[in-house]
Amino acid sequence: MSTPQASPPPSASATDERIAKVSFFKSILQRPEVGAIAGLIAIVLFFAIYADASMFSLAGFMNFMQPAAQLGILAVAAALLMVGGEFDLSIGSMIAFAGIALGIPLVLWGWPLGVSILFAFAVSIAFGAINGFIVLRSGLPSFIVTLAFLFILRGLTLVSLKLATGTTQLRGIPEAAGDSWLVEIFSGNAFEGLFAWLASMGLIETFKNGAPKVQGVPVEIIWFVILAIAASWLLNKTRFGNWIFAAGGDPNAARNVGVPVARVKIMLFIFTAMAATLVAIITVLQFGTADASRGLLKEFHAIIAAVIGGCLLTGGYGSAIGAMIGAVIFGMVQIGITYTNINQDWFQVFMGAILLIAVLLNNWVRRQAMSSR
Repeated sequence: MSTPQASPPPSASATDERIAKVSFFKSILQRPEVGAIAGLIAIVLFFAIYADASMFSLAGFMNFMQPAAQLGILAVAAALLMVGGEFDLSIGSMIAFAGIALGIPLVLWGWPLGVSILFAFAVSIAFGAINGFIVLRSGLPSFIVTLAFLFILRGLTLVSLKLATGTTQLRGIPEAAGDSWLVEIFSGNAFEGLFAWLASMGLIETFKNGAPKVQGVPVEIIWFVILAIAASWLLNKTRFGNWIFAAGGDPNAARNVGVPVARVKIMLFIFTAMAATLVAIITVLQFGTADASRGLLKEFHAIIAAVIGGCLLTGGYGSAIGAMIGAVIFGMVQIGITYTNINQDWFQVFMGAILLIAVLLNNWVRRQAMSSR
């Protein structure tokens, strides 16, 4: 009887794919925000050529960063929800509704500003939880459920304002807020003393009377940066972040390994509603009114920024920093057109083209990244 021969040892050239080295180029492509960075570079180059040089002055930078920051607060939250495999089309209407949830108690009921802010956040938490609960219990797509709440919240805002004031606006916010320290947290400029010192030293542009042309950093930019950094840390450095990716990538497999998918998604819906409320508080205190039309179409702008930033519509892939860059691109295009001779009506065309290019680029980047595994 012949003795069975031992199988030959595996070839030294056969390498476990889990420890195979990945080229530097492909490791870069694995980052979801790489497409957004490329887009930002292209947009900067475009405006560097065609826009007035003042666009890239300190004042010009603040001009396009202010709308970018308000959108970015929404986009970062929308990005986390999209990574988790869901959409929230109600956040634009939530801005208007949270505005009256702040304004009515403050102006008409005489509540302190701090209590009114907490009430507005409590209302948004409730509606965010309701959105998530209905999506998960009914099995309906979040697109449909939140689209319904887009109309519900907008309608409730209109009805409430007309009942309370007879108009679609609520005025008297500054007078009711008074000199509360919270006003400076949610509106106005930060670091005014620093900018005054920089102006006195001749380091930034000033008016003829010596006052700085830029008085400080708008507080929404501070909120935007803090939120983007915190969301990026949450998504990439914590167990909850891993749960978000798992819930969006394959919820059934995630449940099988113990991920609380329902809880994760409900918390993400709450987070998007709270982000909308933060924008509502900033705009209400900034403009001094609550308005039924505020936040119109912001839900779509936030999704556009998130997609430009590398989020997939199918979930399980994306980046908070990418959404941050997407919002900056959006703000730069929106305001940058005013620094050129281009008709401002082309803004919508620009954004549609950028969205389409971003989706195509992100799909290509993802295919390249997957091929490296």
